[in-house]
Amino acid sequence: MTLRAPELEFDPCDTLAALCKAGGDSLRLNVLRVLSNDSFGVLELAQIFAIGQSGMSHHLKVLAQAGLVATRREGNAIFYRRALPNGRLHAALLDDIDDLPLPAAVQTRIGAVHQQRATVSRDFFARMASNFQAQQDLIAGLPQYRDSLLALLDALRFAPDATALEIGPGDGAFLPELARRFAQVTALDNSPAMLELASQRCAAEGLGNVKLKLTDALQDTPVTADCVVLNMVLHHFATPAEAFRKLAGLVAPGGSLLLSELCSHDQSWAREACGDLWLGFEQDDLSRWASAAGLVPGESLYIGLKNGFQIQLRHFAQPGERSAPRYGTQGTHP
Repeated sequence: MTLRAPELEFDPCDTLAALCKAGGDSLRLNVLRVLSNDSFGVLELAQIFAIGQSGMSHHLKVLAQAGLVATRREGNAIFYRRALPNGRLHAALLDDIDDLPLPAAVQTRIGAVHQQRATVSRDFFARMASNFQAQQDLIAGLPQYRDSLLALLDALRFAPDATALEIGPGDGAFLPELARRFAQVTALDNSPAMLELASQRCAAEGLGNVKLKLTDALQDTPVTADCVVLNMVLHHFATPAEAFRKLAGLVAPGGSLLLSELCSHDQSWAREACGDLWLGFEQDDLSRWASAAGLVPGESLYIGLKNGFQIQLRHFAQPGERSAPRYGTQGTHP
């Protein structure tokens, strides 16, 4: 006679018990607070909370088992973010956590981690300015998606007197297209070397309606525009979700944020070769960040490249009234 082990039935209380256990520790609650608008690797979290890597790994395991955090592999590293709420208790826990202030020391160490990320990006562009186009072409050069990006831009039908703002113009390759479509174009970059390349292109093509500014777009920038363009730059920002929130404030009412970006990939060599801080982004993450910033997701285009990468072209609208074109076709500027 064969004895069978009794079948264990799933008890919904087990899920709630795991949630309560995970939330019963002040450090884990602070980890969830830190992950509200950012994702971090285990070493970064260990630095932020000044504890050992093994201790932080244990806390993250408890949070993951309770469904409170989700993971994403970035090359050889794993980054943690908050999971979307699953149930009323989960949602209520996150709401209460977000109302709690972070300790000053934790905020300071978060700033240090963000600064380390930003320094890596700035140092890369300072070193590679002379070889920028070749580095870009390793993954996705502008000619591979220019026509699709322009089709999305032209479909928005901006007024002839509309303005544009490009964040991180690189060597300025997209500025001539913007200059032909907008009355005034402003380009912001925090790299003097890259801004010099953009300046040379503007001079060579006689772009008299383009203004270049050496500044950090995420700092207090009084510039606003009808169309804000992020062309393959979001993966260089230390805090993409926070960047979305701040850049949304640069979009005039009724205006648009136009984004070209890589879809999520696992080619970790892009970090060293191209200075990428992030290996692309999930489409849902971009939509979620945009919605949290008050933007409304619009049209999207996806382009597969022969080298295996995929580009997403995304439009996000700023609610409000926008001036209609004074005549039926898109304005063209010298």
